Amino acid sequence: MKKKKVRFWHNVKFKYKLAVMNENTLEEVFSLHVSKLNGLSWLLAACSFIFLIAASIIVFTPLRNYLPGYINSELRQQVVTNALRADSLQEAIGRYRLYVDNLQAIFSGQVKADTVTSLDSLHRFSTDQLAECSTVEEEFVAQYEERERYNLTAVTDNPLEEGLLFCPPARGTVVRPFNGAARHYGIDLSSTPNSSITSVLDGTVILSAYTATTGYVIQVQHTHDFVSVYKYCGSLMKQEGDPVKAGEAIALTAPGEANQEHPHLHFELWHKGVPANPEKYIVF
Repeated sequence: MKKKKVRFWHNVKFKYKLAVMNENTLEEVFSLHVSKLNGLSWLLAACSFIFLIAASIIVFTPLRNYLPGYINSELRQQVVTNALRADSLQEAIGRYRLYVDNLQAIFSGQVKADTVTSLDSLHRFSTDQLAECSTVEEEFVAQYEERERYNLTAVTDNPLEEGLLFCPPARGTVVRPFNGAARHYGIDLSSTPNSSITSVLDGTVILSAYTATTGYVIQVQHTHDFVSVYKYCGSLMKQEGDPVKAGEAIALTAPGEANQEHPHLHFELWHKGVPANPEKYIVF
């Protein structure tokens, strides 16, 4: 075994001479003494150098954004925005395609004139089919109108009478209602991960930031002194000063985690600096 070990190292360290000679004069132009150990060392050094160059290019150039887990927040927001735009464009294209198909059916004569009913005939048909009110219903309507004739609270306190139509901030169920006595000035909505959070009214974003206690938070100032607050968001899609429309996506819910199967959105609605119960204005 000792002789085999000595023979192995002698074979590895044995140097070979690599010479370059002139064909005409047989003069030695260049020579190099190389062993198997030196050749393997040079090969490993070259591979390490190439690996370091490739890693530096990936780390210090925008190519790192194509690696999983290295995408920055701005690029992720652009990807989400483009995905929402693509979904909206696909829906618009579907509506236009249906409109064009209807026009083609009309021009080609597939829709016959006698199958189209005029609005007047529909109105007469619906009026004839209406059932007359019974005596009990007439008495109930008269009593209700008499009782609500002098009720001014519905006119002064309910902003819906002023033409405001609130949109739900997200799709989900209320898991924790409004409780001012417990200093819980909003409601908690259980929603699906990475779903859209929409603005409840037209307005302007007055806060778009991250906090240590409530995560990503966005606030929107609306007309009639309303302010809506959205807490525990997964990511934000609007910045401070951006105008938003009712039903427009302004953020996304948090992604689902192992210890949080159903993330929730904390939604608050403030009117003239006083917390209001969102369930009085929005149907969830």
